[in-house]
Amino acid sequence: MYSNQLAENEYSGHFGTYIKQAGDGKLIEELEISLHEFIRFVQNIPLDKFDYRYAEGKWTIKDIIQHIIDSERVFAYRALRFSRNDKTPLSSFEENDYADNSNSNNRSIQDLLTELSALRHSTLLFYKSLSEEQLKNIGTASNNQISVRALGFVIIGHQKHHQKVFEERYL
Repeated sequence: MYSNQLAENEYSGHFGTYIKQAGDGKLIEELEISLHEFIRFVQNIPLDKFDYRYAEGKWTIKDIIQHIIDSERVFAYRALRFSRNDKTPLSSFEENDYADNSNSNNRSIQDLLTELSALRHSTLLFYKSLSEEQLKNIGTASNNQISVRALGFVIIGHQKHHQKVFEERYL
C-alpha cells in the first residue's frame, strides 16, 4: 500500500501535511526504512547539539526525539482503536504538556533511540497483523477523519518532518 493509493475520504485536516512528507514508498517498508535512516541521521549529530535550543522556549533535540516517540504511541493507539472498529471520537493531545513532563533531557541519546526502535518494531508488528479491511477502517481523531493506513503514513511523515527541522534549525 502506497500513500498515493489513499482515498480522499481517508484523512483530513493537518494529517495531510505529514502524509505528503511520508513520500511514495510502501507503508511497511517505509516504516522500517525511515527508522533506520533516522537513527543513522541522529547518530551523526555532534554530542553538544542534543541539549541545544535554537531559541528560548524551543525544544532540544532530545525533547523532539521524545516527542516523536510519544506521537507514534498516540498515532498507533488511534490506529489500534480504529482497526478494531471503535467509532469513539478521540481527542487531540497537548504536545507541550507531554514535552514538559517527559524527562527527555535527563536521558541518553542511546536510550531514546533504543526506545524509538522498540516502539517502531511494535508498530511494524501491529501493522503487519492487519487485514486490508482493517487498514481501511476510518475513525475520528482531533476532529478529523483518518484511516488506519493513513495513520501509518502520518507516523512516517511526522518523523521526517522533525528530521527536516533538525537539519534546518539545529545543525
